[in-house]
Amino acid sequence: MLEVKGLVAGYAGSEVLHGIDLVVNDGEGVVVLGPNGHGKTTLLRAITGLLPPLAGQVLLNGEDITRWRADVIAAAGVVHIPQGDLLFPEMTVLENLLMGAYHGPTWAERNVRLGRVYELFPWLKERGGQLARSLSGGERRMLALGRGLMAKAKILLIDEPSLGLAPLTTQQIYASILTVKEGGMALLLADENANHVASLADRVYLLETGMLVRVGPAEELLHDKALLESYLG
Repeated sequence: MLEVKGLVAGYAGSEVLHGIDLVVNDGEGVVVLGPNGHGKTTLLRAITGLLPPLAGQVLLNGEDITRWRADVIAAAGVVHIPQGDLLFPEMTVLENLLMGAYHGPTWAERNVRLGRVYELFPWLKERGGQLARSLSGGERRMLALGRGLMAKAKILLIDEPSLGLAPLTTQQIYASILTVKEGGMALLLADENANHVASLADRVYLLETGMLVRVGPAEELLHDKALLESYLG
């Protein structure tokens, strides 16, 4: 479904990613593992048009989307749930969710999509009128996931979903993501903790200093303790 070929990206003339090749197939869970500051967020931003690549290609079902605008890429089904949450703090929970379905064709299906999100996060319905800024960190992260699911996604790109959260909340977040994957959604997840992603990863890419150093099946890489300690500490 999603293919990245020779992707080079960076900021202000400084190259961060050095020729990344990556594939996500239909319904697959792919995880990019690496320490903070080594290019995971840059990779997701370059794929979704928030950061124009310096070289390389991004293909969606064989179509080159490398130079498309971010909103057009999102409308095509590549939905980015960024690090943190980036909610609209002065909007209500319901208004934030509806923003995820704002693109024209998706808006007509908003009530059906709301129902699916409420099945995954029932408390969102109960707090529909509450301002997003009043939520806890874990609740905000779940709302961000819910907003992403409101879009007509073919693939979800999720950046560090557990960043800064308590262990119990982290378990809840990853359980929710696993439920989404089991429903058939393709995932590309950026993370630094191998333990969190073991249940939902089909394939793992190890990223270090902007380069892919290992690629392989999750059951192989995630059980290689020496390898993970070498790259993740």
